[in-house]
Amino acid sequence: MKIIRFFNQKSSLFTIWDIKLAQLTAMLLVLILVKYIPVLLKIDVLVLIVLLIISALRPCYVMFFKKS
Repeated sequence: MKIIRFFNQKSSLFTIWDIKLAQLTAMLLVLILVKYIPVLLKIDVLVLIVLLIISALRPCYVMFFKKS
């Protein structure tokens, strides 16, 4: 797909600083959302842990088990 190739080419230009700044941006966005929508703080911790594990599965697989 053309759009995927475009983003792959652009993301290969990122340095570690760019990636960390994007992560910081995402964290700040979440903090703003929680500030304006406090009901988000009432989500059960177990639900958040399950979501954390699910979202970490693929990056961990790629990092430790996938062959080049």
